[in-house]
Amino acid sequence: MPKISQKGVQMPESPIRKLVPYAEIAKKKGNKVYHLNIGQPDIKTPKVALDAVKNANLEVLEYSHSAGFESYREKLSQYYKNQNLPIETENIIITTGGSEALLFALGSTMDAGDEIIIPEPFYANYNGFSVASGVNVVPVISTIETGFALPPIEDFEKLITSKTKAILICNPGNPTGYLYSEAEIAQLAEIVKKHDLFLIADEVYREFTYDGYKHFSVMNVAGLENHAIMIDSVSKRFSMCGARIGCIVSKNKDLMAAAMKFAQARLSPPTYAQIASEAALDTPQSYFDEVISEYKERRDILISELKKIEGVQVATPKGAFYCIAKLPIKNANDFAQWLLESYDLNGETVMVAPAAGFYSSPNVGLDEVRIAYVLKKEDLVRSVEILKEALKVYNTL
Repeated sequence: MPKISQKGVQMPESPIRKLVPYAEIAKKKGNKVYHLNIGQPDIKTPKVALDAVKNANLEVLEYSHSAGFESYREKLSQYYKNQNLPIETENIIITTGGSEALLFALGSTMDAGDEIIIPEPFYANYNGFSVASGVNVVPVISTIETGFALPPIEDFEKLITSKTKAILICNPGNPTGYLYSEAEIAQLAEIVKKHDLFLIADEVYREFTYDGYKHFSVMNVAGLENHAIMIDSVSKRFSMCGARIGCIVSKNKDLMAAAMKFAQARLSPPTYAQIASEAALDTPQSYFDEVISEYKERRDILISELKKIEGVQVATPKGAFYCIAKLPIKNANDFAQWLLESYDLNGETVMVAPAAGFYSSPNVGLDEVRIAYVLKKEDLVRSVEILKEALKVYNTL
């Protein structure tokens, strides 16, 4: 039998999706599963976006420009400027989701064997994208004790070698919900300038900040124009995960010229999804005000309920809609599978994402899970109740 590639062997499974078969088994048994495992918002997509697709009068579903519709990029530039981000149309390439933007960023900045430093825990696909690109992830560990704040900058400094090409952050963070401060971004800016590296910032959760905290973008740092690469997406902002539209943003002309070659190779981003995404930019501020208010209430009730469980430690997120919880167990992967395979509370169970898959360091985060608070408040309360009772049973096995 022909052998698959080493890259294929090394490609990590998604910690978010690998338990899906067990969830399907649970559902076939008749159990209700509360999905705390995936960041799929239940918030309705803005009507203006859906109407734009319904009303699109196309006779030919043709390619768009490889960089995306010019009209969309112009409108997106204005959207960013309204948020005090100095981004011009030529600084933007539309991509098939934020995922493709990350692949373009890695492909344009790194060669096989190069290194990228990422604070962990991090979005699990950063591992996958890096493997696919032949790039080595060098983790710098942040901890639940600090709320997953930026590790000391000296920890980054120690890891930089001749192979290091970039630092990658997610801000606000998936899976931690941590929001980097302006001072933390300034520290990162100084180190990438000092060592002539790229700073790639995944800012897809920019709007989701709480408690008066404000998001500070890498695009706002003076003197970082040739170093900063911003990754963005409509998936979470407009609850349009299935649109698969994102963008890569940079003022570095050489970088954008290289990214454009990758964009041309995949021809163009999807047409209907761009129509929806362009229209979504007309979404009124009231939509975001309501959504942020709803997520804050969900966060507050989730964190409050989790803290009531003996032995559970949780860091309060400042942004996004995820948290990491440390549970009184040894192996969260086994526990998550057991929840689906062998446990129910009156015909109901929960699905969580084992957090070890959000680390690249071995044997770290084994007792942690990521929880996405994308369910209505009463479902979150019920989910934590199930989790509490499940832990009592599991720890007697």
